[in-house]
Amino acid sequence: MAKHEKSPRLKEKIAILPDTPGVYTYYDKTGKVIYVGKAKNLKRRVSSYFNRTHDCLRTNLLVAAIADMSYIVVPTEQDALNLENSMIKEYKPHYNVLLKDDKSYPWIVVTNELYPRVFMTRQHIKDGSKYYGPYTNATIGHTLLRLISDLYPLRGCRLNITPDFLAKDKGRLCLNYHIKRCKGCCKGMITPEQYRANIERVRQILRGETAELMNYLKDEMQRYASQLRFEEAQELKDKYDMVANYRARSAIVSQTIDELDVFGIHDEPGADVYINYMHVRRGAVVRAVTLRYKRRLDESRADLLSYAMEEIRSTLDVVYDEVVVAEMPAVEMPDVSFTIPRRGDKAKLLEVSERNARQARIDDLKHLERHDPDARVDKLMDRMKEDFRLTTQPRHIECFDNSNIQGTNPVASCVVFRDGKPAKKDYRHFKIKTVVGADDFATMKEVLTRRYSRMLAESPDDLPQLIVVDGGKGQLSSAVEALDELGLRGTIAVVGIAKRLEEIYFPGDTLPLYINKSSESLRIVQHLRDEAHRFGITFHRDLRSKDQVRSELDSIKGIGPATAATLLRHFKSVKRIRTAPMQEIAVLVGPAKARLVKEGLGDI
Repeated sequence: MAKHEKSPRLKEKIAILPDTPGVYTYYDKTGKVIYVGKAKNLKRRVSSYFNRTHDCLRTNLLVAAIADMSYIVVPTEQDALNLENSMIKEYKPHYNVLLKDDKSYPWIVVTNELYPRVFMTRQHIKDGSKYYGPYTNATIGHTLLRLISDLYPLRGCRLNITPDFLAKDKGRLCLNYHIKRCKGCCKGMITPEQYRANIERVRQILRGETAELMNYLKDEMQRYASQLRFEEAQELKDKYDMVANYRARSAIVSQTIDELDVFGIHDEPGADVYINYMHVRRGAVVRAVTLRYKRRLDESRADLLSYAMEEIRSTLDVVYDEVVVAEMPAVEMPDVSFTIPRRGDKAKLLEVSERNARQARIDDLKHLERHDPDARVDKLMDRMKEDFRLTTQPRHIECFDNSNIQGTNPVASCVVFRDGKPAKKDYRHFKIKTVVGADDFATMKEVLTRRYSRMLAESPDDLPQLIVVDGGKGQLSSAVEALDELGLRGTIAVVGIAKRLEEIYFPGDTLPLYINKSSESLRIVQHLRDEAHRFGITFHRDLRSKDQVRSELDSIKGIGPATAATLLRHFKSVKRIRTAPMQEIAVLVGPAKARLVKEGLGDI
């Protein structure tokens, strides 16, 4: 089938979409929102619109009208459902015809009455009632209501029960009282205080504190099963599973929040600063924009936040009232209330905003790598040059690690990175020749001496710009000593990385350097160290395995490697060879060698 042809700009945006849950927005050529959709996987869902011709004419018309797109990433698919709902209500896109009935997701409400009622509603009324949800899967909400009704007899009537109503004795006991579904609230047969004790337990369940509910379901399920009432037990099992998977609160929607603005910042050393703006209305994100700032001087995060707030105010005509931030802006704004949340719904919204700022940086890096990979590498190399105090970009880096587990088969590994990526064909193993015992310092000196003596003789133009040794001051001193003896001390820079706190040691410095944990420089060095460790451990394990085989078979006079390999392929282990009859061994290698094997293993 034919694919829909789109502009290069739109193709690029689709190509770098993340594989995460989120909401995408399509715009026509005038910039008007024409469609809002949710996705469990943004990249897969959005790509599906453009890689084929659809059976539905309306979908083809939608795709033909798309001129641009944007998206918001969220933690979960349920958050995407909530956000899609709020954005459709805000923009009323032309192609979202199935949602034009403007139905919202249902909530469970605990009313603000003398005897509160608990029921499901799609309307939110500010009368002091408490709302829980929303429930994007209404079945879960109904299940909770049924279970709450089973646990705590609550009134279901709509009577306006007040102290005056009770004093005049206007109530009449209904069927629910007689079947023990109600305690007779309309006649005052349960006090408001006793009733509210049950309501408080209901609130705990609705807040997600479901331990009591889960224990109840389990006990009832076991009781039914013991009575051989398996169908009823299975029904409770289904309810138990649904409640176990239920998430009581959403990071996107909360009725505790009416309207506010959120600014999240993603700031890495040496990189552009990304500031995400989200506008929240009626507890839902309805607008999101990410700005990117490049530091010209040493502007603080507070300065950049002030610039971003002014940019959003002027371009989007925003009037700030309450603003959620991670830190206070540099410019005072007397009419604006700033909140720096530590927990709760506002903290979750700030986390979502920061996640979107971080995703914008990832998208830009993907774009740069696709269109100008050399510029991407240059940027990384400049960062490493600055972090590691080098005079040139470290295009060629080598990392060394020693392995001598249990004091046997001492070996070392050398891994090579070029332009920040592994060059696996250049990896090398070393068997330690001159060092006796577990001496990491002497081993490091031997390996570097052997490695760079050979490189000086065979390929002096391919020397690395940076050497990383896995270890602290001792290993680093041994590496420096080896380079000094080879006359390479001023040619190649060398650092050590300690495992405990990821400290970076420089020759001659008594105190280590602590690179920012989110820095790409540290990630490259950690990758180097982990690769060297993995490569060395694999080699060490292979040598130990070979030694175990040699000690049993290769030490037998008259039995060569080919014969040993034949026996191991058939019997899988020396233990099985030892217990096998000589006739079975003779079938594989002949009677004479079979006798030698049995004698060598001490069986005859």
